[in-house]
Amino acid sequence: MPDSDLSETQPNGVSEDIQPNPVVRSGMKNLPRWLPLLILVGLIAIGLLGGYASGMGLRYSAENTVVTGQLADQFQLGKQACDAGQYEVCQKHYDYVMQKNPNYPGIQDAYKDLLYRMQTTPTLTFTPTPTITPTPDLRGADEQFKSAQDLMKAGDWDGVLSKLDSLRKIAPTYQTAVVDGMYYAALYQRGWAKIRPNDCQNTNLEAGINDLTMAEHFGPLDSVAVSLRIYARVYIAGSSFWDQDWKQAQEYFAQVMAAFPNMMDASCTTATERWRQATIKYAEQLANEGDACGAAEQYNSAFTVNSPDNEAYFPAATEASDQCSGNSGGGEEPPAATPTGETLTPPVETPTFTPEPTLTTEPPTSTPTPKG
Repeated sequence: MPDSDLSETQPNGVSEDIQPNPVVRSGMKNLPRWLPLLILVGLIAIGLLGGYASGMGLRYSAENTVVTGQLADQFQLGKQACDAGQYEVCQKHYDYVMQKNPNYPGIQDAYKDLLYRMQTTPTLTFTPTPTITPTPDLRGADEQFKSAQDLMKAGDWDGVLSKLDSLRKIAPTYQTAVVDGMYYAALYQRGWAKIRPNDCQNTNLEAGINDLTMAEHFGPLDSVAVSLRIYARVYIAGSSFWDQDWKQAQEYFAQVMAAFPNMMDASCTTATERWRQATIKYAEQLANEGDACGAAEQYNSAFTVNSPDNEAYFPAATEASDQCSGNSGGGEEPPAATPTGETLTPPVETPTFTPEPTLTTEPPTSTPTPKG
């Protein structure tokens, strides 16, 4: 067969000018090569940040635990110092707690108690012990001692203390235990007399507190004297809120009234009367603030103390009660007068108070054992 014929029987080859169409693939090959790397870096960064946040959370939790423990220790140290009469040390501990956490449980009340203790407890000044002479003149000491005994029987506490001071100067070791017992009795009696005198004009609560505190250096106080000193301090604290915060004043005098209803200061105003007045003033404050029900409740509470001065506040109390019950401006008004024209007064209940302890004017018969 001729070559020309053979060429006609061969398959046609692909022309070099004709190129196959490229296959277009979708998917990852269309994404930039740096994108997976970026995603990997992002995942690593997220992991690192999560670990850092977790670590910082644990660190903060540990720090809070440590700080809480420190505050608890400082608060307890402050309370111990306050109970021991070391008020400046106590204040440093309380200041630390207040700076770290002013809302620490109990710190506000404890700090308030510390402040009025510092205001009402003066610094005690003791006479330094003089140098003992080799041969003291006991004749003078005997006379001073006898004079102090006579003044003790007469109830002249100022005179007793003056004589004992003179005795200690000339003979510091003269019958030490007996003289300490006389100091205790005179300071105890004088302190009581200043807090609960027969004449209220002679009342001096601060001086009475000071005398009882000084007596405690020679022997332990009984529970009645301790209670008297505490409530004298509370009375002073309540007075500090007078005309400033009626609710606080009411709360303080309520405490004194429950224990010593007739305790008073030089104004001759008893704790019971102070509470009544503070309660009425608090009722007026609530009425001015629009709390009619609260005002009515406080008025009714104040009227439980029988006083002729209550009558002046009956109209205000009635108005507050009407506003609270919705009768203000309409409705039936309560009867204001009897048919004879006499004004009706609300019933007054006399409160029952715990009877106050009484103290004999005689000094303690037994000599307490001096401290130390």
